Amino acid sequence: MSPDPGNMGPLHEWMSDSVWPKIKALEGLKRFTGLGDNMQSDSDDWMAFFDSEMPETAKLPGDYQRSLTSFDRLILLRALRPDRVTTALKSYIESVMGKDYIFQKPFDMVATFAETSNQIPTFFVLFPGVDPTPWVESLGREKGINFEAGNYKNISMGQGQEKPAEAVIETFAKNGGWVMLQNCHLMQSWVPKLERLLEVVQENAHPDFRCFLSAEPPPIPTWKNMPESLMQGSVKVANEAPADIKSNLTRGWANFSHDRIENCPKKTEFKACLFSLCWFHSIVLGRRRFGQQGWSRKYSFNTGDLTICANVLQAYLEANPVVPWDDIRYIFGEIMYGGHITDAWDRRTCNSYLTVLINDKLFSGLELGPGFRSPDPKSLDYEGYIQYVEDFLPPDAPTMFGLHPNAEIGYLTNWTASIFDTILGLGGAGDVASSGGSAVKESMDYFLKTLPENFQMVTIQDTAAPLLEQESGPFVVVALQECKRMNVLLSEIRRSLIELDKGMKGQLNMSQAMEDLVTAITINQWPGRNPFSQCGWEKKAWPSMKNLLSQFADMLLRIDQLKIWSTDLVTPYSVWLPGLFNPTAYLTAVMQVTARRTKAPLDQMTTETHVTTYLKHSDIDYYPKDGAFIHGLFIEGARWPIGDEAGDVEDLNGTPIAGYLVDGRLKELLPPLPVIYVKAVPVQPSWEPSAVGYLRHTNDIYECPVYITSFRGPTYVFLATLKTAESKNKW
Repeated sequence: MSPDPGNMGPLHEWMSDSVWPKIKALEGLKRFTGLGDNMQSDSDDWMAFFDSEMPETAKLPGDYQRSLTSFDRLILLRALRPDRVTTALKSYIESVMGKDYIFQKPFDMVATFAETSNQIPTFFVLFPGVDPTPWVESLGREKGINFEAGNYKNISMGQGQEKPAEAVIETFAKNGGWVMLQNCHLMQSWVPKLERLLEVVQENAHPDFRCFLSAEPPPIPTWKNMPESLMQGSVKVANEAPADIKSNLTRGWANFSHDRIENCPKKTEFKACLFSLCWFHSIVLGRRRFGQQGWSRKYSFNTGDLTICANVLQAYLEANPVVPWDDIRYIFGEIMYGGHITDAWDRRTCNSYLTVLINDKLFSGLELGPGFRSPDPKSLDYEGYIQYVEDFLPPDAPTMFGLHPNAEIGYLTNWTASIFDTILGLGGAGDVASSGGSAVKESMDYFLKTLPENFQMVTIQDTAAPLLEQESGPFVVVALQECKRMNVLLSEIRRSLIELDKGMKGQLNMSQAMEDLVTAITINQWPGRNPFSQCGWEKKAWPSMKNLLSQFADMLLRIDQLKIWSTDLVTPYSVWLPGLFNPTAYLTAVMQVTARRTKAPLDQMTTETHVTTYLKHSDIDYYPKDGAFIHGLFIEGARWPIGDEAGDVEDLNGTPIAGYLVDGRLKELLPPLPVIYVKAVPVQPSWEPSAVGYLRHTNDIYECPVYITSFRGPTYVFLATLKTAESKNKW
């Protein structure tokens, strides 16, 4: 990415600001020399290429169709259309290395077992929705290995299970038998002892001895939770569950049988509800592939959840004269599947699905997804449902999950970023003197030259002293806190860069922190983001997913806001909320100031949001009543209409507000929101207090979570109240 890309010219009509620096950076490669100028000259042709549904196969403008290789096209797509890189990458790998590296063969436990021996353990990598236990037990029964015969033992590892596991291994290694040790990642301190024990017993192990291990991969790729030598000496099985609806739906339905359905006294109700439950199961599994937009945290939904819910469903149907819809939804959403969920917003998503999918409309053609209705339970049997899926299930699309089509683009873009982050991480930075030294030095000089001076806190605190006792005192406190935190970050950046400069000149020994800083600069990563890095930038910064150059530019914009604010400590008419280290503190200050003015109790206040008609914060020249203006927010999965599309303008305490949530436009992943009026209001008795804020439970208000980054989860800030004309469950 070029730090100073220059003017886009006519390309600004269709190209986003984030793409242009990448195009200019490509000009550093000989075959892309003059790319930016050529794109400006042939703007219409390049726009057609950019808008193409399959740019990986579309004709390139000008001479580039002839001069660029398939690998060069990958580089160009990385800059222009990252959402199509994975598709192009598959084609490239298939043409260079063959189909075996693209298409995964169905898992075969018998073939896997043939590769094992009494001296080679089998290691299963655990993925959400995948349980290797049935594979092992089913094969064992075929070979006379089972619980009843006493030659099979399944141990779920945890505290106190070390000695029983060791005893079983020693016994079976001597007499023959299979042992399965599950969830070994929970016993990281004991696993090295297990490895040594296996080395000892395998020397004279019985021919029928087999050891099966399972463990989840570490949450971060660079972490290690299993000994490397144990992994190298095992047959490793990684069979990840499919993410498409059809595969998960058919796999889920296959857990049940024709006889079970026919033997149910209420088979019509059971069939309809069971199929909808399988559909729900396939949806919650498939949402994982959309990253944080699917589930903001990772959950281990599995087949056990489905089968237990089916048992509960059958029991409740047989015990009640009518279908107890509310009870079933509560058990599924709050106990069974909900038992995995730790995030309040994910729980709401889960319950919204159940509200839509599990109700009395199942018997009259309920639309489970766009173009796919619930089958007629009276006319179809078990096999009929399977055929119905084959005949009528539409192709996989984000809309089938209730997501906007842009979710697919976002998912593919994030997947591309993850692939290239992994490649860069594997490559490392190398030796500073031999590779990339000049580029690192150039970046260091740019950072040091551009880095602003620290804020003069003594002067700012003198200005703040008389203002702290006034009504706007809480806003002054926020400004002081932000300036102090920015000074800590600026000092750390300046210190580490100066030390690295001395280290590269030979004036200081190169420390591990310096090496980590070089690595980060080389791969354009904000220093310290790698959890093993000893750099302190990340710990002293705000949550972000941006690369080094982008986050540094973001920091300069934050400093500009603080410079204006700290000059006389007069609160700006509109604050760039994402530009604060602690945005929650500013929202709390809004409530504090209002509480002081209205003499209302602070613990009985909360905030509500109203989207104004102001598109530019610079157009605002007043403070709103009982609140504040904020700007710089974006929305994902929807958009906010402006102008005539927003409808009638309302006056709220002198502030014009308009609009409601509508579907987003294709390829517009994060459309900006107009200026928002955050209003402090007293809590109403009908509002439900929760861990994420007060829930209104009104049909025309969508309680929208606001996050600092698209990573969601732990970066949650506050609950925004947005108007909606459609059902809240849609959003």
